[in-house]
Amino acid sequence: MLKINNLFLKYGDRVLFDHISATIRNGERVGLIGRNGAGKSTLLKLIEGEISADGGTIEVPKESTIGFLRQELSFDRDQTVKEEAMKAFEEFIALNERLENINVELSTREDYESVEYAKLIQEITDISNRLAVFDNDNPEALCSKVLKGLGFSIEEMDRSLSTFSGGWLMRVEMAKLLLKQPDVLLLDEPTNHLDIESIIWLENHLSKYPGIILVISHDKAFLDHITNRTIEVELGRLFDIKKNYSGFEVEKKNQSQILQASFENQQKEIAQKERLIEKFRAKASKAKMAQSLIKQLDKMDRVEVYGEDTKVMKIRFPEPPRAGREMVKVEKLGKSYGDNEVLRDVDLVVERGDRIAFVGQNGQGKSTLAKLITKDIKSTSGEITLNPTVEMGYYAQNHHETLDLNSTLYDTLYHACPPELTTRVRSILGSFLFSGEDIDKKIKVLSGGERARLSMACLIVNPINLLILDEPTNHLDMLSKATLKEALMNYTGTLIIVSHDRDFLSGLTDKTYEFANRKVREYLGDVNYFLEKRAAEDFRQLEQSYQEKKVKVKPEKSEASPPKQDQNIQKEIQKAEKKINQLEGWINEKEEKMSVEGFYESSDSEKIIKDYQQLQKQLQEAEAKWEDLVSQIS
Repeated sequence: MLKINNLFLKYGDRVLFDHISATIRNGERVGLIGRNGAGKSTLLKLIEGEISADGGTIEVPKESTIGFLRQELSFDRDQTVKEEAMKAFEEFIALNERLENINVELSTREDYESVEYAKLIQEITDISNRLAVFDNDNPEALCSKVLKGLGFSIEEMDRSLSTFSGGWLMRVEMAKLLLKQPDVLLLDEPTNHLDIESIIWLENHLSKYPGIILVISHDKAFLDHITNRTIEVELGRLFDIKKNYSGFEVEKKNQSQILQASFENQQKEIAQKERLIEKFRAKASKAKMAQSLIKQLDKMDRVEVYGEDTKVMKIRFPEPPRAGREMVKVEKLGKSYGDNEVLRDVDLVVERGDRIAFVGQNGQGKSTLAKLITKDIKSTSGEITLNPTVEMGYYAQNHHETLDLNSTLYDTLYHACPPELTTRVRSILGSFLFSGEDIDKKIKVLSGGERARLSMACLIVNPINLLILDEPTNHLDMLSKATLKEALMNYTGTLIIVSHDRDFLSGLTDKTYEFANRKVREYLGDVNYFLEKRAAEDFRQLEQSYQEKKVKVKPEKSEASPPKQDQNIQKEIQKAEKKINQLEGWINEKEEKMSVEGFYESSDSEKIIKDYQQLQKQLQEAEAKWEDLVSQIS
């Protein structure tokens, strides 16, 4: 159990936490949400003990362990990926050694009634309880399983850490935390460095986590899949609802409406009593009545309506210039970094009006192709032809590295503006939530979210007919992401977007390019269509692989009737397939209902969401059962 008691923290004149309290119990997976700068990361640092509050306390049981996914990493870069991840079991190994030493000592002692003997027995109990947390049958196999889930191949597990980027090193750190299984797991934007496949694996892993999870994320789909409670940090307060993010949105809106109605009714009552007081006060015969009304007002429990931080960017892309039909043509394109071949013989055409998503595992070439199109890097082979009419805008994943850290916000945007807009620099900055003295700040003091907003402002001041965005939602909060998505939905030019955020991509694009094994494959639909097709293909490939395995192992029996045991299993497989098809049909029905406008305001939305989540869980169980049955075919 984790208790936050009357916590108060102030930075300068700003109150970050105004005497907040919360109790989080084992098994609760809490999504910590709020605007950028609201204090979410600070709250995790307070819980972990990295910083101290000005008042209040945070209580964690003495024997509990806390794991914190930090953004700053410190590794021995000469270690391999697996060697570093296996450090998660240092406690497990040490506990086993201590347990063995105690057993040896007990075998030589006969002072069964002594205090020292009792202490050793108690220590055995404590160690056994702690060891029960670990999968102690095969730590190395478990380590490989977690690393594979987070995107590492078997070969990569034996590579030196020095050969990996910061994003992949963050995955190693996450693997160590998951293997340690701390009682309280603190995750700050864990999906920022993960691709869609790794995010889905992490969702499944965390949904069964036995301890407490507090996770900061702006990925709606991720939060919906793993959390069962949502706490919003807003203007120094906590808004706490025991539902996932989608349920939180509905419940908060309902509670806010009820609270507003109660406030308005009470204000009418107060106004009426005040009028009567003024009316009766001047009359001696009514003086007692006036005093009685005054006492009623003094005793009244006033309803308070708190303000909300609803400020959002105002993004509107200029009308794109007229463009030719074939905007980008990629022919036999290859790209290598030394011995590392990323892309090979890639052919594709981007036509005017296309809305394309680049998806796939990290390191498969998504950002590389974006940079090749923008001419930021050169190809190893093949060529890219841009239509002469192309006016390109590019939002780089490492946009913060392209900014002059010693420049001010005003100067940065001024130099990005065409001449006709230089007089509007202040108003444009204001529409991106920079006002007053903010415009004279140096870039180096800005947060990640603030730099992202400034980069977006620099992007939209020029007319663009080909817009390329590489991970644009990193560092943006929920409201900012929703604002950007709405602006992109209204953008009439050609769009290429690299992202792992399924909720953001949903409905935004009409083509999906999957990057894998140095190739690019096209799917004619959005990210949801892609994921459905991929799941179906994986399902068929798994079935086919087992069928091939059967023929290869026992070809001489291919014409004979299968053994009775296999016949029984085949019947069970058919039942499982029927169940899977049935569940998928029900899930599609729920999704259709959830996609209707105004769904979340309907009275039965909460039940439908709950049923949908239960069906998703049943589908996972049914698919797991099917795989197990197929693997039993002799």
